Amino acid sequence: MNKILESAKAMKEELIKIRREIHRNPEVGDNLPNTTKYVMDKLKEFGYEPKEICKSGIVALAGKKDGKKTFLLRADMDALPVTEQTDLPFKSTNGNMHACGHDLHTTMLLGAAKLLKEHEKDLEGTVKLVFQPNEEGFKGAKLMLESGVLENPKVDAAMALHVHSGTPTNTIIYGLGTTIAGCTIFRITIKGVGCHGAMPETGVDPINIASHIYLSSQEIISREISAMKSAVITFGKFQAGNTHNVIPAEAVLEGTIRYLDVDLGDFIYKRLEDIVVATAKLFRGEGIIEIVASVPPLKNDIDLANNIASYVKDVVGEKSVISFKGGGMGSEDFASYGYKVPSVYFLLGAGSKDEDPHYGFPMHHPEVIFNEDILPTGAAMHAYSAMMWLKSNK
Repeated sequence: MNKILESAKAMKEELIKIRREIHRNPEVGDNLPNTTKYVMDKLKEFGYEPKEICKSGIVALAGKKDGKKTFLLRADMDALPVTEQTDLPFKSTNGNMHACGHDLHTTMLLGAAKLLKEHEKDLEGTVKLVFQPNEEGFKGAKLMLESGVLENPKVDAAMALHVHSGTPTNTIIYGLGTTIAGCTIFRITIKGVGCHGAMPETGVDPINIASHIYLSSQEIISREISAMKSAVITFGKFQAGNTHNVIPAEAVLEGTIRYLDVDLGDFIYKRLEDIVVATAKLFRGEGIIEIVASVPPLKNDIDLANNIASYVKDVVGEKSVISFKGGGMGSEDFASYGYKVPSVYFLLGAGSKDEDPHYGFPMHHPEVIFNEDILPTGAAMHAYSAMMWLKSNK
């Protein structure tokens, strides 16, 4: 067995305890005061001097600032505004939930931090441990980058991983090139003129306008983009009025554009903007569209991905590591790192329904449960990959 994995397995009960404490107390968005304090306290316990570089963002260094290479490891810490519906004894009860596994990510990086501290004398460079807020809102990575997370010392390469519900436990998957879609979150506000429902001619109906915009937007995908290109426009919110017999003055639509090519994403947004403005004007209203947040497509540096994958195979075995080409339409804000430094992003299988009926629910589902057996694997992947990359890139 790989020595780092052996050490990680020896701390499994400690990792489970950490994970459950974080899972029990989920926090959402940019401000994660309790989670940040808990992680910083753990890092100090392990012998680090962590620093908060932006609101709820944490950086800690293993190794020495000796002018050699720096390898970054990143974990996200935020949860989702989802009410947990599992029967776990450590379930959240505050209306939020770690339904995307970020509690496991944080725990695995803390485990890696402990392993790296134990092997610090063997590090031939610096490992930068990064704990990030607000991945779900697609704002955390950009905030960390703006705050200088890639400097002091300058980062040469970066790695992150994400648990994957439905994939067999400890199976590792990684993409070559563009792997995960970019996403633009938008908000459309339609301004009309409110009136009584019995006399619609005295007002301007924003619901009617919004409905035409909703239907017309799908024509962008079906009639303006090649069938060979992947893109999705989804509306998840349509809000207007508060009673049955009054036409409201305003309607609000919110949704996402997902794409595997940045130029295509820009084109779709511009066409959606044209439709919003023109349709609203056609029906005597006013339409405004704005970007709430965005993240570019995630692209794995192919050389780095295959290089790090060779180290991961030392941890879990060659048959458990699978590469693929092409991309899915989910999104991940670690993508922003890949436009600054060579980066790689792995998916770590967290259990399938064939293993246990409790596993395999979709990510973000209120009943999703992840197999805690993967905690040592993730910790070892992080630590060993960083150690070996530094050794091979002096």
